[in-house]
Amino acid sequence: MEDKLTIRNWMSLIGLTCSTFIFNTSEFIPIGLLTDIARDFAITDTKAGMLISVYAFAVMILSLPLMILVSRFELKKLISSVILVFAVFQISSAMSTSYVMLMISRIGVACSHAIFWSIVAPLAVRTVPTQFKNVALSMIATGTSIAMIFGLPIGRIIGLQIGWRMTFLYIGIFAFALIIYILSVLPIVPSRGNFSLHKLPILLKRPALSRLFVLAFAVATSYYTGYSYIEPFLKQIAGMQDSWITATLMIFGGMGILGSLCFSKFYSINPFRFMSIALLSLCGCLILLHASSFHSVTIILLCALWGMTFTASNVTLQAETINCSPLDATAVSTSIFSGLTNLGIACGTYIGGTVYTHFSLSGIGYVGGILALLTFIYWIKRVVPAMKNK
Repeated sequence: MEDKLTIRNWMSLIGLTCSTFIFNTSEFIPIGLLTDIARDFAITDTKAGMLISVYAFAVMILSLPLMILVSRFELKKLISSVILVFAVFQISSAMSTSYVMLMISRIGVACSHAIFWSIVAPLAVRTVPTQFKNVALSMIATGTSIAMIFGLPIGRIIGLQIGWRMTFLYIGIFAFALIIYILSVLPIVPSRGNFSLHKLPILLKRPALSRLFVLAFAVATSYYTGYSYIEPFLKQIAGMQDSWITATLMIFGGMGILGSLCFSKFYSINPFRFMSIALLSLCGCLILLHASSFHSVTIILLCALWGMTFTASNVTLQAETINCSPLDATAVSTSIFSGLTNLGIACGTYIGGTVYTHFSLSGIGYVGGILALLTFIYWIKRVVPAMKNK
């Protein structure tokens, strides 16, 4: 058994981390460019916002069927092909001459997204020796955090300075370069998939796995109830200036790296305690969101802890999903995980928006905190017993 990661292992993980960085950047970049896109096509901001919601629902709907369709493909070729499709549709987005063409291009990107997030975590785990799988998963989580720190701000700056089309173009060019790198460094990873649709009921009858799926949905719902409206919350409730809001959101993302490092170091010692602490911390951050908003230092510190605990809980959920899945269904399990997470994003955003519109923006943390508390209770009462008896 190898006692350390080789240079080839690290190069493979770096390639996959860069992939998660660019996929995350692409997913959320339209948020910062909606006004320019709407102006260019002479449409309302609300209609331009459909690019985001349609994308999320496409990922949710397509994750499972697309993953079953490609489950027998060798993973190196599969992820390279997925990034190729991603790159082509990024270029198509940049060249869009109409809103409809841009929407079709974004749906094309969503198709690649649906497969990518189904395979990237299992692939990362299989490119390293077994005892380093937590390191591999933490690297994947780090790519997401780096996207929040640098990808979104840089993409927005490019869009504002030289046009939103150039942001999509540069993402496409980066993706083409990434394909060459991945083909050069990633080992051949045979598929374990002989999975077919008729096996799905058997998979879902596994108590630990099915309850983890529900937990993934619940965590995303509670988190995005508050996070989806963190920018207006910081501005209107905390009274922060735009520059400080940007800095706070970057700190939020940056602390996700610390969350992934905590996972790689402490998760294997006691997985159940680690997840319990992460979920309770997530609940506490949401409930204390309004109380912390009366001083800039406290709200920044709370957002830092919030970013760290969500990343820690999310990567733990991915690890447990892989651990509880049959070898021939790991990618399918992670595709269900991805689909339910996107459903949770949509539900959390809707709940937060309802609280914001009909009650008060200051209440999003309390509602999200109550949902997070119910999620923690579900974890203790339903998920932990099932996992101990798997």
